[in-house]
Amino acid sequence: MHLIIPTGTKVVSRHDRRVGCVVHVPASLDNLYRVRFPDGSEASFRRAELTIFRQDQAAIPDGVPDSELYKFVAYRCVVGSRAYGLATETSDVDRRGFYLPPADIEWSLAGVPEQLENDNEEVYWEVEKFLRLALKANPNALECLYSPLVEFSSLIAEELLAIRDIFLSQHVHRTYNAYVLSQFKKLEQDLRNQGEFRWKHVMHLIRLLLSGIAVLRDGFVPLRVERYRGRLAIRAGETSWAEVEKWRLALHRELDEALAATALPEHPDYQRANEFLIRARRLATSPEYCE
Repeated sequence: MHLIIPTGTKVVSRHDRRVGCVVHVPASLDNLYRVRFPDGSEASFRRAELTIFRQDQAAIPDGVPDSELYKFVAYRCVVGSRAYGLATETSDVDRRGFYLPPADIEWSLAGVPEQLENDNEEVYWEVEKFLRLALKANPNALECLYSPLVEFSSLIAEELLAIRDIFLSQHVHRTYNAYVLSQFKKLEQDLRNQGEFRWKHVMHLIRLLLSGIAVLRDGFVPLRVERYRGRLAIRAGETSWAEVEKWRLALHRELDEALAATALPEHPDYQRANEFLIRARRLATSPEYCE
């Protein structure tokens, strides 16, 4: 599942530094965003051509370049098609994780960005941002914690993995359900207005529902979905929209049933997440951590 800038977000055009507001969000990062500027004009941009305004404003001159913060990545794993068991020869390697910046850098006027991202399909959230996402049952964050393809895990990251179940709660139903519903609404609009959409995105939404059901039933975030590989061939457009809709509605019902029977708590364990964050922050204050 791709990271998308939400509608209404203030952004900056990297080309001419104009500030505008996102008014249309693409179904995937391969398509274009639509941005409206104060004078009423609009223009289309790819994700790489935009910077979130808040992150851009944080870039005070003489701050530590983002490129130097990658050495503080505490956890790196592979997600996406390769982790799902659905990769093809052309599939990208999507890396995600979190980084823990040294206290002196984080406390400086320049501060640090909420996430590091580059053109190599890598995204690393600052540790507090990562924890907040996981507490909200954000699928990207939860899948990081349960990825079967871990490339690097520091000692502090191992502590977090050991307690990863503290993030699993009934919030999964609300977050997964709401995201899929909103995305399918946009896909239906694309179908009516443009006569087409990305079937790969449809496949990942169906996969997300399957994952949500399993989380609520089993208390574990599954990434491997090979057993559904045949039915998930919808990514190639080999299934009709009517069949996809029938399956989606059935999965929404299963998600509701899983919520009614789940043993997961109503809320995640905020206290233990906070205790972990404090330990991580203390580690970041030690002189040895910066070396």
